[in-house]
Amino acid sequence: MSWKSRGEKPSGSIIPQKWALFLCLGSFCAGMLFTNRMWNVPETKDITRTTSMEAEKLKLVSEGCGPKSKEVRRDPKDIYGEVFKTQNAIQTLDKTISNLEMELAAARAAQESIRSGAPLSDNLKKTGSSGSGKRKYLMVVGINTAFSSRKRRDSVRATWMPQGEKRKRLEEEKGIIIRFVIGHSATSGGILDRAVEAEDKKHGDILRLDHVEGYLELSGKTKIYFATAAALWDADFYVKVDDDVHVNIATLGETLVRHRSKPRVYIGCMKSGPVLAQKGVRYHEPEYWKFGENGNKYFRHATGQLYAISRDLAQYISINQHVLHKYANEDVSLGSWFIGLDVEHIDDRRLCCGTPPDCEWKAQAGNICVASFDWTCSGICRSADRIKEVHRRCGEGENALWSASF
Repeated sequence: MSWKSRGEKPSGSIIPQKWALFLCLGSFCAGMLFTNRMWNVPETKDITRTTSMEAEKLKLVSEGCGPKSKEVRRDPKDIYGEVFKTQNAIQTLDKTISNLEMELAAARAAQESIRSGAPLSDNLKKTGSSGSGKRKYLMVVGINTAFSSRKRRDSVRATWMPQGEKRKRLEEEKGIIIRFVIGHSATSGGILDRAVEAEDKKHGDILRLDHVEGYLELSGKTKIYFATAAALWDADFYVKVDDDVHVNIATLGETLVRHRSKPRVYIGCMKSGPVLAQKGVRYHEPEYWKFGENGNKYFRHATGQLYAISRDLAQYISINQHVLHKYANEDVSLGSWFIGLDVEHIDDRRLCCGTPPDCEWKAQAGNICVASFDWTCSGICRSADRIKEVHRRCGEGENALWSASF
């Protein structure tokens, strides 16, 4: 019979509901305590330790120094010194790269001469075998000449250009190189080229360029001259002069030396002539439209009879010669190549004196001219016949050259 049917209470082994509730709560608390001791306490200690270390590192980083930087503090003078050393290293690297580019240009010039059948000059041969051990020169003077100008060349040799042993002495003692500059004819190896080769064997004062001669090609010839000269000789200045101009070499050297400390200089008689759009006139500019409206003038540039540029500019021309634009007039072309560059233009009127009596009066007043010519002829009129008279009346005297100290 069941308990219910008998009306009796359950036995004492049954737990009352009140105590069961207390028992459940106690078990839950014991479980929580056990769980915290087994898992949470060790993990909390590790996290706390790691967090404090990271906080310390973050604090050091936020203060702009690491653990070692607290011990060593940099002096601003040391920092400036390191920056200065870095700049010097960069400049030295730039010079090394420039020298390598110059040697490469010389090697290319020699290779082109061989390919084209043009004679390989002694200067190119020496450069190919001497390596980078070049001596330093004050200036290289390139006298622009043509196949038809043999009489002009002889008149220059008889006046202001030293010959033979004196020319070698000029190079060794004064650091001045003087060469006539000419390319080759359209038919390389023809009678014109052979005549120049014979003349060079006699005098040894001609620099042959890998260039086809022609009046309308003077801009290209100017580029190749500066690139070749910079590759052959390490000089402070590179000068271009026409073969119908009288030059006082010592006065030219003294003038250039004043600007030796400047990095990029362009020296000459600066002018700004009209842009001639009319066809058939002398100095016609086919690209006149690039200079604005009709009647405009060119930008300032040195007159073409004589000008000088520093080594940095000659290197610039050599490196960029394939992308430098050529205008009809070579003096305009040269001036255009320096537009946009940080170049100092030096206008020296002693580089464009007139022939006697102009240069003679200035010499008597103690202001000897560097160069003399006739503006009407863009050179000395009938120079082969008259340059001796100009030299006699306006020359600085041979002693001036050998007594000069550059």
